[in-house]
Amino acid sequence: MKSSIFQTAFLAAALILLPGLSLAATDKAPAAGEPKAATKAKAAEKGDKAKGSKAAAKIKLVDINSAGKAELKSLPGISDADADKIIAGRPYLSKANLATHNIISREVYDALKTRVIAKQNKATEAKVKEKQQEKQKAR
Repeated sequence: MKSSIFQTAFLAAALILLPGLSLAATDKAPAAGEPKAATKAKAAEKGDKAKGSKAAAKIKLVDINSAGKAELKSLPGISDADADKIIAGRPYLSKANLATHNIISREVYDALKTRVIAKQNKATEAKVKEKQQEKQKAR
């Protein structure tokens, strides 16, 4: 009985520590035979990944509920007519409303969905409530 408890505890400890050991192996300094160029290349890859994430974070999101026509036209696939339709259909509860309400095509939406946002503010909330009341009256 004591033997099986000990074996179970040992196995559980090994399973908990095993992933930590594999991570420690990848963080070791380069081996003596490994050239310095390979080490520099690995460091450059890490730097490139960090720069790529910083560049992605620097993309300014366009609020479809408050952006002007010029700002909307700067988005990929948005023409003058599309920008006018976006402005006329405000407010949007979600950026997906652009595609679901047939304001823009699904293909255009897929191209710009990472660059837009639909922020809600007090004025937007009031307009949403107004539209909901209009829909209820129409029924």
